[in-house]
Amino acid sequence: MGKDPWQSHLEALGGFIRSQRKLANLSLRDLAERTKVSNPYLSQIERGLHEPSVRVLRSIAQALNVSAETLLAQAGLLDDDAGETESPPATEAAIRADAALSDEQKTALLAVYRSYVAANE
Repeated sequence: MGKDPWQSHLEALGGFIRSQRKLANLSLRDLAERTKVSNPYLSQIERGLHEPSVRVLRSIAQALNVSAETLLAQAGLLDDDAGETESPPATEAAIRADAALSDEQKTALLAVYRSYVAANE
């Protein structure tokens, strides 16, 4: 039986948070201190075991210096194109189609791309 699509989305969100945390050279404990969220709970979010609240997502976004909208979009709480003008679909399609990237890398790259597009508006 296939995986629940929402579960896959939570796992992608967790993977994105983990990759951003590692890019920021933060340990899980460091992120927990910055977000005022417990270490075990953050670990469960990163593994896709819990759906974080908007407050927790905003606090993680602030600690990782990522837009809250990027994380909210990753969590499926915003439409991918919410607040954006004509985003070049060819760029996103190319990222999704690139066989050299893992699903986690594609998710992270799409989120970074979208945050740059949003920042330039």
